Amino acid sequence: MHQPPAARFAFAALILANLFLAVGPWMVRLADVGPSASAFWRFAIAAPILVLLAARGRAPGKLGSRALIGAVALGGLFFAIDLLLWHESILRTRLANATLFGNMSSFLYMLTGFVLARALPRPLQAGALLLAIIGAGLLLGGSYELSRDRFLGDLLALGAAFFYALYLIAVDRARRTMASMPVLATATVAGTLPMLLFALAMGEQVMPGDWTPLILLSLGSQLIGQGLLVYAMGHLSPVVVGLGLLSQPVASALIGWLAYGEQFSAADGIGALLICAALILIRLPDRRLATAPPEAQ
Repeated sequence: MHQPPAARFAFAALILANLFLAVGPWMVRLADVGPSASAFWRFAIAAPILVLLAARGRAPGKLGSRALIGAVALGGLFFAIDLLLWHESILRTRLANATLFGNMSSFLYMLTGFVLARALPRPLQAGALLLAIIGAGLLLGGSYELSRDRFLGDLLALGAAFFYALYLIAVDRARRTMASMPVLATATVAGTLPMLLFALAMGEQVMPGDWTPLILLSLGSQLIGQGLLVYAMGHLSPVVVGLGLLSQPVASALIGWLAYGEQFSAADGIGALLICAALILIRLPDRRLATAPPEAQ
C-alpha cells in the first residue's frame, strides 16, 4: 500500500526523537537549578517557539475543537507532573534506570492501543513485544542494585511513567485531527506555569548561573525530541511508537556509561540488542498496520 509522503519519514522521526530525548537526563544532571526548575525551563524556553510554529502552520481543520484542545491541555498538565517526578528521579538513580522506568509508559500506551482497537497483537507484533520485554528486563536487571536511594528514584520514575502514558494517550487522540505543532504548543503552554509554581513552592533555585544545559534540554528534548515524537504519533500505531520509546533507555545507558562511568554490562548490551531487534521486527509486517490516516500532518 502506498504511504503518504509525510508518513514515509515517521519511523525515522520516531527513532531520532528518542535519541534527542535520551540526552535530556544528562542535561538535567548538568543544570545548576532544582529538578522542578529544570522541568519548567524545558517548557518555558520552548513554548514561544512552539506557539510561533503552530501559528505559522495554522490551517483550517487542523486546530481541533475546544473540547479536544482542552483534552490536550489536560495532557500537558499530565506531562508536567511526569517531568516533575522524572527529573527528581534522574538525580536519585542511574540514567538508564530513570529512563527505563520512566518509559514503562510505552507498555501502558501499547496496551491502550490494543484495548481501543479491540484486537490482540498479531504474531510478529507479539514477538516484537516479547523481545522488548526481555530486553528491557536485561537492561534493567544487569545493572540494578537494591538500595534505598535508588529505590526512591526508581519509584518516582514509575510514577512519572503513569502520567506520561496519560499524556501520550491525549496526544494520540488529538493527532487524529490536529496537526503536530498545535498539539505540542498547547500541551507545553498548559504545563509551564504549574511547574514554575511547584519549583517556587519547593524552594528550589530557579534562575540558573549557566544557561547552556537548560537551553540544550529545552531545544533538544522539548522542541526537537517531542516535536518529532508528536509528528510520528500522527502516522504510526501505538505499538510502534511504544516500542520506539524503548530506544531511549538504550541511548541513556550508553550516555551514563560514557559520561558517568555507570555500569554497562554484557546483560545491558544483550538487552539493548533485543530492543533493537524488536524495533526491526515490528517493521516487518504489512506497513498498513503501522500507519494512520494522514489527515493531520
